[in-house]
Amino acid sequence: MKIGKSSSIPVTATLMIVLASACARKQVPVSSSNSITTVSVSGPDYSDYRNWAALPQMPDPSDSVPLPLRADYKRDTTVDVFFIHPTTFTMKETGEWNASLEDSSLNAKTDRSAILYQASVFNRYNVYAPRYRQAHLRAYYTDNRTAATDALDLAYSDIKRAFQYYLQTQNHGRPVIIASHSQGTTHAKRLLKEFFDGKPLQQQLVAAYILGIPVEPDYFVSLPVCNAPAQTGCYITWRTFRRGFEPDYDSTYRRSVVVNPLSWKADTSYSPATLNRGAVLRDFNRVLPEVNDAQVYKDLLWISRPHFPGSRFYRARNYHIGDYNLFYVNIRENAGERVTAYEQR
Repeated sequence: MKIGKSSSIPVTATLMIVLASACARKQVPVSSSNSITTVSVSGPDYSDYRNWAALPQMPDPSDSVPLPLRADYKRDTTVDVFFIHPTTFTMKETGEWNASLEDSSLNAKTDRSAILYQASVFNRYNVYAPRYRQAHLRAYYTDNRTAATDALDLAYSDIKRAFQYYLQTQNHGRPVIIASHSQGTTHAKRLLKEFFDGKPLQQQLVAAYILGIPVEPDYFVSLPVCNAPAQTGCYITWRTFRRGFEPDYDSTYRRSVVVNPLSWKADTSYSPATLNRGAVLRDFNRVLPEVNDAQVYKDLLWISRPHFPGSRFYRARNYHIGDYNLFYVNIRENAGERVTAYEQR
């Protein structure tokens, strides 16, 4: 069916269970019919709705709103969000470097995790989230850098193709938010550099929330870091870890901008947990305020050990999978603040 014109890093298994394994009650169920698609030799046909995990023209998990937030929910169809999901292609038994869009099980996994728990942050607006031939998780760890680069390049070619289709047929000049996580941010960086950085399209950018992958301070030429809650035309990034923990990465990987999602500033000031408006973890319909504090440390976002039911048993120090969910309400409200600021320019 055709679309109408109306409109990383290691995955910590324990936290994945906390955030997404249980089936939360959803406003919109995951439909298996949205998980089967046909891929052409030259790449996916993005005029076919089945090649999208989220679209304004169809019901999908990104439409879901946590129960405590529904009373204040208001749609704004004047703004678009282009969301690039993280790696969900992690099965150890496969030898493939790139996922197939015909894998209905993988598509359903993407829908009930990243689309429900991350893309839904932005569902006041028109959410577009393409399915793409994502690189396998091993692309971030293998010594075979040629194969890894080829796999990531193929994945990006799909993202670029989807974005070009979106621009040509769906955007109609509306302001846009770019949002991504993990592998999605690997591709979002390239997308922003190719289409926005110093280009006319930068004028349509509300902000870019590109989380979970380092964004080097000199990566962009004209696109600035967001250093205030209502700044527009800029980007926000962080990677979340337990206070006191530093990952054992190569020094070349330890260069990144960091914005504190509780203060929305790129400085090292401490933000107490009282500023955390609410996390959305395992139970999608439960919002947990004051779960953790936040402070920028070097190229990392350090937080206290999150406090949620059962957290005393939680020992992980890498909170990569929670980059969005630990700050769900803060991101949701901040997107609204930046949209308002953009409209008032």
